[in-house]
Amino acid sequence: MPAPPVPRDPARAVAVVIFPGFQLLDAAGPTTAFELAERFRPGSYDLCTLAPEPGPVPSSSGLVLTAGRLAEGRAFDTVVVSGGDIGRSMPQARRIVAWLKRRPARRLASVCSGAWLLAEAGLLDGRRATTHWDSSDDFARRYPRVTLDADRIFIRDGEVWTSAGITAGIDLALALIEDDHGPDLARRVAQQLVVHQRRPGGQSQFSAFVELGGRTGRFSGLIDWMRAHLAEPLPVERLAGEAAMSPRNFARAFTAETGITPAKAVERLRLETARTAVEAGRAPLDRIAEATGFGDPGRMRRAFLRAFGHPPQALRRAGRR
Repeated sequence: MPAPPVPRDPARAVAVVIFPGFQLLDAAGPTTAFELAERFRPGSYDLCTLAPEPGPVPSSSGLVLTAGRLAEGRAFDTVVVSGGDIGRSMPQARRIVAWLKRRPARRLASVCSGAWLLAEAGLLDGRRATTHWDSSDDFARRYPRVTLDADRIFIRDGEVWTSAGITAGIDLALALIEDDHGPDLARRVAQQLVVHQRRPGGQSQFSAFVELGGRTGRFSGLIDWMRAHLAEPLPVERLAGEAAMSPRNFARAFTAETGITPAKAVERLRLETARTAVEAGRAPLDRIAEATGFGDPGRMRRAFLRAFGHPPQALRRAGRR
Protein backbone atom coordinates (compact mmCIF):
# COMPACT_ATOMS: atom_id res chain seq x y z
CA MET A 1 0.00 0.00 0.00
CA PRO A 2 1.81 3.16 -1.13
CA ALA A 3 2.28 6.10 1.22
CA PRO A 4 0.40 9.31 0.40
CA PRO A 5 2.28 11.99 -1.53
CA VAL A 6 4.39 14.53 0.30
CA PRO A 7 3.12 18.13 0.06
CA ARG A 8 4.89 20.12 -2.62
CA ASP A 9 4.58 23.61 -1.20
CA PRO A 10 5.40 23.99 2.54
CA ALA A 11 3.78 27.43 2.58
CA ARG A 12 0.36 25.79 2.39
CA ALA A 13 1.16 22.24 3.43
CA VAL A 14 -0.96 20.59 6.12
CA ALA A 15 0.19 17.45 7.91
CA VAL A 16 -2.20 15.36 9.99
CA VAL A 17 -0.21 13.27 12.47
CA ILE A 18 -1.56 9.87 13.52
CA PHE A 19 -0.35 6.83 15.47
CA PRO A 20 -1.65 3.29 16.11
CA GLY A 21 -4.91 3.64 18.03
CA PHE A 22 -5.69 7.13 16.74
CA GLN A 23 -9.34 8.21 16.70
CA LEU A 24 -10.44 8.03 13.08
CA LEU A 25 -12.71 11.08 13.15
CA ASP A 26 -9.97 13.16 14.81
CA ALA A 27 -8.01 12.80 11.59
CA ALA A 28 -10.77 12.38 9.02
CA GLY A 29 -12.86 15.38 10.15
CA PRO A 30 -10.18 18.07 9.72
CA THR A 31 -8.78 16.34 6.63
CA THR A 32 -12.17 16.45 4.91
CA ALA A 33 -12.61 20.12 5.75
CA PHE A 34 -9.21 20.99 4.26
CA GLU A 35 -9.91 18.76 1.25
CA LEU A 36 -13.13 20.64 0.51
CA ALA A 37 -11.40 24.00 0.91
CA GLU A 38 -8.84 22.90 -1.66
CA ARG A 39 -11.61 21.73 -3.98
CA PHE A 40 -13.45 25.05 -3.75
CA ARG A 41 -10.30 27.17 -3.91
CA PRO A 42 -7.48 25.28 -5.65
CA GLY A 43 -4.09 26.02 -4.18
CA SER A 44 -5.43 26.52 -0.67
CA TYR A 45 -4.04 23.36 0.94
CA ASP A 46 -1.77 20.43 0.18
CA LEU A 47 -2.52 17.54 2.54
CA CYS A 48 -0.60 14.57 3.84
CA THR A 49 -0.87 12.11 6.71
CA LEU A 50 2.24 11.34 8.77
CA ALA A 51 3.14 8.78 11.42
CA PRO A 52 6.33 7.63 13.16
CA GLU A 53 6.15 4.40 11.15
CA PRO A 54 5.03 4.81 7.53
CA GLY A 55 2.45 2.63 5.88
CA PRO A 56 -0.91 1.35 7.15
CA VAL A 57 -1.78 2.79 10.58
CA PRO A 58 -4.74 1.18 12.40
CA SER A 59 -7.19 3.47 14.12
CA SER A 60 -8.90 2.62 17.40
CA SER A 61 -11.78 1.17 15.36
CA GLY A 62 -9.47 -1.06 13.33
CA LEU A 63 -9.94 0.95 10.14
CA VAL A 64 -6.65 1.94 8.57
CA LEU A 65 -5.13 5.10 7.10
CA THR A 66 -1.90 5.08 5.14
CA ALA A 67 0.74 7.53 6.34
CA GLY A 68 4.09 8.83 5.30
CA ARG A 69 6.99 8.97 7.77
CA LEU A 70 7.67 11.85 10.13
CA ALA A 71 10.82 13.26 8.61
CA GLU A 72 13.44 15.83 9.45
CA GLY A 73 13.94 18.91 7.34
CA ARG A 74 10.37 19.12 6.08
CA ALA A 75 8.49 22.28 6.91
CA PHE A 76 4.73 22.59 7.07
CA ASP A 77 2.40 25.49 7.36
CA THR A 78 0.11 23.58 9.72
CA VAL A 79 0.45 20.37 11.72
CA VAL A 80 -2.69 18.83 13.23
CA VAL A 81 -2.10 16.13 15.84
CA SER A 82 -4.85 13.56 16.15
CA GLY A 83 -6.00 12.18 19.47
CA GLY A 84 -6.79 8.61 20.32
CA ASP A 85 -5.49 5.78 22.46
CA ILE A 86 -2.07 7.27 23.12
CA GLY A 87 -1.24 4.65 25.75
CA ARG A 88 -1.51 1.96 23.09
CA SER A 89 1.52 3.27 21.25
CA MET A 90 3.73 5.11 23.75
CA PRO A 91 7.01 4.51 21.86
CA GLN A 92 5.53 6.14 18.78
CA ALA A 93 3.98 8.89 20.88
CA ARG A 94 7.43 9.72 22.24
CA ARG A 95 8.74 10.00 18.69
CA ILE A 96 5.93 12.38 17.80
CA VAL A 97 6.75 14.49 20.87
CA ALA A 98 10.42 14.66 19.89
CA TRP A 99 9.43 15.73 16.38
CA LEU A 100 7.04 18.38 17.69
CA LYS A 101 9.74 19.86 19.92
CA ARG A 102 11.60 20.85 16.78
CA ARG A 103 8.56 22.96 15.81
CA PRO A 104 8.08 21.63 12.29
CA ALA A 105 5.35 24.11 11.34
CA ARG A 106 4.26 27.71 11.55
CA ARG A 107 1.02 26.63 13.21
CA LEU A 108 0.33 23.67 15.48
CA ALA A 109 -3.05 22.21 16.36
CA SER A 110 -4.45 19.23 18.23
CA VAL A 111 -7.74 17.38 18.33
CA CYS A 112 -9.01 15.84 21.56
CA SER A 113 -6.22 13.95 23.41
CA GLY A 114 -3.71 15.12 20.82
CA ALA A 115 -3.26 17.98 23.31
CA TRP A 116 -1.29 15.51 25.46
CA LEU A 117 1.40 15.32 22.80
CA LEU A 118 1.62 19.10 22.43
CA ALA A 119 1.78 19.45 26.22
CA GLU A 120 4.40 16.73 26.55
CA ALA A 121 6.53 18.62 24.04
CA GLY A 122 6.24 21.76 26.20
CA LEU A 123 4.36 23.61 23.48
CA LEU A 124 1.40 24.42 25.73
CA ASP A 125 3.38 25.69 28.72
CA GLY A 126 2.05 29.09 29.70
CA ARG A 127 -0.74 28.84 27.13
CA ARG A 128 -4.50 28.36 27.28
CA ALA A 129 -5.66 25.03 25.92
CA THR A 130 -8.56 22.63 25.84
CA THR A 131 -9.14 18.91 25.42
CA HIS A 132 -11.97 16.41 25.80
CA TRP A 133 -13.99 17.01 28.97
CA ASP A 134 -13.58 13.38 30.07
CA SER A 135 -9.80 13.73 30.25
CA SER A 136 -9.56 17.21 31.70
CA ASP A 137 -8.87 16.29 35.34
CA ASP A 138 -5.99 14.00 34.45
CA PHE A 139 -4.61 16.51 31.95
CA ALA A 140 -4.67 19.29 34.55
CA ARG A 141 -2.76 17.13 37.04
CA ARG A 142 -0.13 16.10 34.51
CA TYR A 143 0.44 19.52 32.98
CA PRO A 144 0.00 22.21 35.65
CA ARG A 145 1.86 24.78 33.51
CA VAL A 146 -0.97 24.71 30.98
CA THR A 147 -4.01 26.91 31.59
CA LEU A 148 -6.64 24.30 30.82
CA ASP A 149 -10.14 25.38 29.90
CA ALA A 150 -11.89 22.11 29.13
CA ASP A 151 -15.23 23.85 28.68
CA ARG A 152 -14.38 25.18 25.22
CA ILE A 153 -14.83 23.74 21.75
CA PHE A 154 -11.44 25.06 20.66
CA ILE A 155 -8.91 27.59 21.85
CA ARG A 156 -6.34 29.61 19.96
CA ASP A 157 -3.31 30.90 21.82
CA GLY A 158 -0.99 32.53 19.32
CA GLU A 159 -0.23 29.99 16.60
CA VAL A 160 -1.08 27.01 18.80
CA TRP A 161 -4.65 25.73 18.57
CA THR A 162 -6.28 22.99 20.63
CA SER A 163 -9.76 21.51 20.34
CA ALA A 164 -12.11 19.37 22.36
CA GLY A 165 -13.28 15.88 21.59
CA ILE A 166 -13.61 14.31 18.17
CA THR A 167 -16.17 16.34 16.16
CA ALA A 168 -14.65 19.53 17.55
CA GLY A 169 -11.79 18.85 15.15
CA ILE A 170 -14.15 19.92 12.35
CA ASP A 171 -14.86 23.19 14.18
CA LEU A 172 -11.12 23.66 14.59
CA ALA A 173 -10.46 23.07 10.89
CA LEU A 174 -13.21 25.49 9.88
CA ALA A 175 -11.66 28.12 12.14
CA LEU A 176 -8.22 27.50 10.61
CA ILE A 177 -9.70 27.81 7.12
CA GLU A 178 -11.44 31.04 8.08
CA ASP A 179 -8.18 32.36 9.58
CA ASP A 180 -6.37 31.58 6.32
CA HIS A 181 -8.94 32.45 3.68
CA GLY A 182 -11.84 34.29 5.30
CA PRO A 183 -15.39 33.39 6.34
CA ASP A 184 -16.80 32.83 2.85
CA LEU A 185 -14.66 29.78 2.16
CA ALA A 186 -15.21 28.44 5.69
CA ARG A 187 -18.96 28.88 5.23
CA ARG A 188 -18.94 27.03 1.93
CA VAL A 189 -16.99 24.14 3.43
CA ALA A 190 -19.41 23.99 6.38
CA GLN A 191 -22.37 23.90 4.01
CA GLN A 192 -20.84 20.99 2.12
CA LEU A 193 -20.20 19.17 5.38
CA VAL A 194 -23.78 19.95 6.51
CA VAL A 195 -22.56 21.39 9.81
CA HIS A 196 -22.81 24.79 11.44
CA GLN A 197 -20.53 27.29 9.77
CA ARG A 198 -18.69 27.40 13.04
CA ARG A 199 -19.35 26.82 16.66
CA PRO A 200 -17.31 29.68 18.12
CA GLY A 201 -14.34 28.50 20.16
CA GLY A 202 -15.88 30.01 23.25
CA GLN A 203 -18.93 27.79 23.01
CA SER A 204 -19.19 25.29 25.81
CA GLN A 205 -18.69 21.54 25.51
CA PHE A 206 -21.72 21.57 27.77
CA SER A 207 -24.02 21.36 24.75
CA ALA A 208 -22.64 18.04 23.64
CA PHE A 209 -22.59 16.49 27.10
CA VAL A 210 -24.79 17.94 29.79
CA GLU A 211 -27.80 18.22 27.47
CA LEU A 212 -27.58 14.46 27.04
CA GLY A 213 -28.09 14.13 30.77
CA GLY A 214 -24.50 13.57 31.88
CA ARG A 215 -22.31 10.50 31.85
CA THR A 216 -25.18 8.00 31.91
CA GLY A 217 -28.10 10.13 30.69
CA ARG A 218 -29.69 10.05 34.13
CA PHE A 219 -30.78 13.68 33.99
CA SER A 220 -31.70 13.94 30.29
CA GLY A 221 -35.40 14.41 31.07
CA LEU A 222 -34.61 17.08 33.64
CA ILE A 223 -32.40 18.96 31.17
CA ASP A 224 -35.27 18.99 28.67
CA TRP A 225 -37.61 20.27 31.39
CA MET A 226 -35.12 23.00 32.40
CA ARG A 227 -34.87 24.18 28.82
CA ALA A 228 -38.66 24.44 28.58
CA HIS A 229 -38.83 26.56 31.77
CA LEU A 230 -35.83 28.90 31.37
CA ALA A 231 -37.97 32.02 31.75
CA GLU A 232 -38.97 30.93 35.25
CA PRO A 233 -36.96 30.91 38.49
CA LEU A 234 -35.03 27.62 38.68
CA PRO A 235 -33.51 27.34 42.16
CA VAL A 236 -31.98 24.03 43.19
CA GLU A 237 -34.99 23.26 45.35
CA ARG A 238 -37.31 23.36 42.33
CA LEU A 239 -34.95 21.26 40.24
CA ALA A 240 -34.63 18.73 43.03
CA GLY A 241 -38.40 18.51 43.30
CA GLU A 242 -38.69 17.85 39.59
CA ALA A 243 -36.09 15.09 39.97
CA ALA A 244 -37.94 13.70 43.03
CA MET A 245 -34.84 14.08 45.22
CA SER A 246 -33.85 16.08 48.25
CA PRO A 247 -31.96 19.30 47.35
CA ARG A 248 -28.72 18.09 48.94
CA ASN A 249 -28.76 14.66 47.30
CA PHE A 250 -29.82 16.16 43.98
CA ALA A 251 -27.05 18.76 43.95
CA ARG A 252 -24.45 16.11 44.76
CA ALA A 253 -25.74 13.61 42.20
CA PHE A 254 -26.19 16.19 39.43
CA THR A 255 -22.67 17.56 39.89
CA ALA A 256 -21.15 14.07 39.90
CA GLU A 257 -23.10 13.11 36.79
CA THR A 258 -22.51 16.25 34.70
CA GLY A 259 -19.39 17.83 36.17
CA ILE A 260 -21.09 21.15 36.94
CA THR A 261 -23.49 22.39 39.59
CA PRO A 262 -27.23 22.72 38.92
CA ALA A 263 -26.98 26.51 39.08
CA LYS A 264 -24.19 26.53 36.53
CA ALA A 265 -26.19 24.21 34.29
CA VAL A 266 -29.16 26.59 34.36
CA GLU A 267 -26.86 29.50 33.46
CA ARG A 268 -25.32 27.54 30.58
CA LEU A 269 -28.71 26.60 29.17
CA ARG A 270 -29.80 30.22 29.36
CA LEU A 271 -26.59 31.42 27.74
CA GLU A 272 -26.69 29.02 24.83
CA THR A 273 -30.41 29.48 24.20
CA ALA A 274 -29.97 33.25 24.32
CA ARG A 275 -26.93 33.10 22.05
CA THR A 276 -28.82 31.09 19.44
CA ALA A 277 -31.64 33.63 19.51
CA VAL A 278 -29.23 36.57 19.35
CA GLU A 279 -27.25 35.22 16.39
CA ALA A 280 -30.08 33.70 14.40
CA GLY A 281 -32.93 36.17 14.76
CA ARG A 282 -34.03 39.76 14.99
CA ALA A 283 -35.89 39.63 18.30
CA PRO A 284 -35.12 42.58 20.59
CA LEU A 285 -32.47 41.82 23.18
CA ASP A 286 -34.78 42.68 26.05
CA ARG A 287 -37.29 40.09 24.82
CA ILE A 288 -34.56 37.46 24.52
CA ALA A 289 -33.31 38.28 28.00
CA GLU A 290 -36.79 37.86 29.42
CA ALA A 291 -37.54 34.63 27.54
CA THR A 292 -34.30 32.98 28.65
CA GLY A 293 -34.53 33.95 32.31
CA PHE A 294 -31.92 36.70 32.46
CA GLY A 295 -34.65 39.21 33.20
CA ASP A 296 -33.02 42.28 31.64
CA PRO A 297 -30.49 43.01 28.86
CA GLY A 298 -27.87 44.30 31.29
CA ARG A 299 -27.71 41.04 33.18
CA MET A 300 -27.63 39.09 29.92
CA ARG A 301 -24.84 41.30 28.60
CA ARG A 302 -22.69 40.68 31.68
CA ALA A 303 -23.25 36.94 31.38
CA PHE A 304 -22.27 37.01 27.68
CA LEU A 305 -19.07 38.89 28.45
CA ARG A 306 -18.09 36.36 31.11
CA ALA A 307 -18.90 33.34 28.98
CA PHE A 308 -18.09 34.41 25.42
CA GLY A 309 -15.92 37.49 25.78
CA HIS A 310 -18.31 39.55 23.64
CA PRO A 311 -21.61 41.35 24.27
CA PRO A 312 -24.80 40.16 22.54
CA GLN A 313 -24.68 42.97 19.98
CA ALA A 314 -21.24 41.87 18.75
CA LEU A 315 -22.35 38.26 18.38
CA ARG A 316 -25.46 39.33 16.49
CA ARG A 317 -23.32 41.32 14.03
CA ALA A 318 -20.97 38.36 13.58
CA GLY A 319 -23.90 36.01 13.01
CA ARG A 320 -25.17 38.17 10.16
CA ARG A 321 -21.89 38.14 8.24
